[in-house]
Amino acid sequence: MSRSNNMNPLDHEEFRRQGHMVIDFLADYYKNINSYPVRSQVNPGYLAERLPECAPLLPESIESILKDVDKDIIPGLTHWQSPNFFAYFASSTSTASFLGEMLINGFNVVGFNWLSSPAATELEIVVMEWLSKLLQLPQSFSFSGNGGGVLLGTTCEAIICTMLAAREKMLDQIGRENTEKLVVYCSDQTHVCLEKAAKIVGINPENVRKVFTTKSTNYKLSPQRLEESIKRDVEAGLIPLYLCATVGTTSTATVDPLGPLCELSSKYNMWVHVDAAYAGSACICPEFRHFLDGVEGASSFSFNAHKWLLTNLACCCLWVKDKYALTKPLSTNSEYLRNEATESGQVVDFKDWQITLTRRFQALKLWMVLRSYGVSGLRQFLRNHVKMAKDFEMMVTMDSRFEIVVPRYFSMVCFRVSPHAINRHHGNDLEANEFNSKLLESVNATGIIYMTHSMVEGAFIIRFSVGATLTEDMHIKMAWELVQDQATSLLGTLTPKADSNGKKPSKQIEDHSI
Repeated sequence: MSRSNNMNPLDHEEFRRQGHMVIDFLADYYKNINSYPVRSQVNPGYLAERLPECAPLLPESIESILKDVDKDIIPGLTHWQSPNFFAYFASSTSTASFLGEMLINGFNVVGFNWLSSPAATELEIVVMEWLSKLLQLPQSFSFSGNGGGVLLGTTCEAIICTMLAAREKMLDQIGRENTEKLVVYCSDQTHVCLEKAAKIVGINPENVRKVFTTKSTNYKLSPQRLEESIKRDVEAGLIPLYLCATVGTTSTATVDPLGPLCELSSKYNMWVHVDAAYAGSACICPEFRHFLDGVEGASSFSFNAHKWLLTNLACCCLWVKDKYALTKPLSTNSEYLRNEATESGQVVDFKDWQITLTRRFQALKLWMVLRSYGVSGLRQFLRNHVKMAKDFEMMVTMDSRFEIVVPRYFSMVCFRVSPHAINRHHGNDLEANEFNSKLLESVNATGIIYMTHSMVEGAFIIRFSVGATLTEDMHIKMAWELVQDQATSLLGTLTPKADSNGKKPSKQIEDHSI
């Protein structure tokens, strides 16, 4: 690149040259991704010690920059695209989505209203209608009715927007002096983003109800317990506002009973949002669609295509039944935004469906994913992950030292070394928690695979979540063998070696995926 005062930051030939270099760099990264420790091994503050204190005065070459990416940045990455990444929920990607992102960044349009880039708005409508049909969402969520869909960044945004819509709709009915009386409901398994959303929307933190769940119901939100909580609030003069039900909870991937919850909520005029951030993608497969039964009673529904539908961050798909309830509190109509298309009422301005004014052309990458892999390809991708999770679950049950803590849903297995295996005479959850925490850390410290944990009813569980694009059967087998080896090392002489392999499952596995 020229060092002269006539520097052109978007010279097309230099763009072509540097673009090829970055593509080659990333292709090599994916080719060699198994050579990196999955979880970053650096210490806090490592990067400040490697980089200069001030920005460079003069331009530097792309060759020099990429060299530093390899030397300084990659060591500080936890490799979410590794086939051995089984932590959290995956952040899947694909060639089609990556190339879609390239087009998005290349065009770099700011599609806040229809006029600012008609294709951005209209393609978003098309893609959201395609997905609505794939998920068999009710017609009431379609643009052909009073509803519609929008692409946001994250589930937190979806919950903020829908909770705000619910609040404003309710206050219009009961008066704004009653804001402090509004109550939001969820289960103790609901994602923490609901609490953040409630703070932002202005719900009294003391009015966020987390309904207790138990193993006896596989940690599903109980309609009976929910109603008990609602009745107590109503008797205290409070006003039920919003319920968040989940399809695929973060800790255990369980599914709340949508039908009964929606039916109960309708009695109290509550807004019901269905958060299917993780598992919603799987519901494009006919055998998993039943998990959405009852969604017709909900007010809104969202899932994250960036978790499990081969689409890069960030891409949250939100549908609402009443688009006017959503857009009324989010609309902005400054003079500099006025135009004939908007005033005609014949177009959608997605700036009024979200928190920010600025928005990216997100639909382009999702459109490319849907076209490049087709519905059949996406379904096969999802089914393969579920099969691999089933295989891992089977291997766990073949080892008497381990136990499945909760039934498997979709592609996540929750397991631990059992208290009995840790101490055959005095095994308890406290000892099991300490041991399994050490086991997880010892596995992750190898850098070979990465898993994360959660706690349910005081029990420490290890989550094995299959979802990375590059994961294959061999990675599942290798992961389990590593877990077994680390467990054997930690257990020492407490567990006879004969117990660690070849034992048939003592009971039938509960398969809740289909």
